[in-house]
Amino acid sequence: MCGRYASTREPDDLVEEFDVLERHLAAPLEPDYNVAPTKPVYAVLDRPPRRSEDGEASAPVRQLRSLTWGLVPSWAKDPSIGSRLINARSETVAEKPSFRRAFAARRCILPADGYYEWYAATPAGGKQRKQPFFIRPRDGGTLAMAGLYEIWRDPERADDDPDRFRWTCTVITTEAEDELGRIHDRMPLMVTSERRDAWLDPRTPVAGLLDLLEPASPGVLEAFAVSTAVGNVRNNGPDLVRPLADDDVWELA
Repeated sequence: MCGRYASTREPDDLVEEFDVLERHLAAPLEPDYNVAPTKPVYAVLDRPPRRSEDGEASAPVRQLRSLTWGLVPSWAKDPSIGSRLINARSETVAEKPSFRRAFAARRCILPADGYYEWYAATPAGGKQRKQPFFIRPRDGGTLAMAGLYEIWRDPERADDDPDRFRWTCTVITTEAEDELGRIHDRMPLMVTSERRDAWLDPRTPVAGLLDLLEPASPGVLEAFAVSTAVGNVRNNGPDLVRPLADDDVWELA
């Protein structure tokens, strides 16, 4: 699974990198080195085509928005369900009731610096503990994680309440490649730049959608051990993604 990640890119950089036309941000998000479920995150998405007065549909509009991580399906009675829907497995995303409607029409990209996974191991002479690793693009680029988004209508808010709609998202995951699979058996699916338009376009047919996504190619990502401080959501800052000294790390099994 992907349960924590880092996101520190500036909105201007994301607008340029992902060809965004519209920003829908009340304010820029602070750099976050410890993104956890239910936090606000940046998402790039294409909103459905708008129809003109003569009934013709225009092209979708690419937007940068701030969404809550943890998808709340439109049919949900209780929005707290979102805290349990932070990941969607690629093997079942097209059929599972929580995700299938969003998969068909509400897809997004969740930009990240990298993500964290925990490896359970027993260092020499010690007892088992979980060591966090930070996994990021080797070239320092942006990790374009495939995601879905939903818009949940709060029935307790008035029609004229600007907060009546809750925008939420989830990360699509797959089996990890051999090297990263030693740390954890799941990893986020990626959207390459040449497949970005087809993935985000809500008009793209459902058949073949998963073929647009792929795990990172071997060697594209690097993983290194980091401080266990990332396990506490109250901790934040660049120290969380700083590699540990060699003598603080043991070899993966």
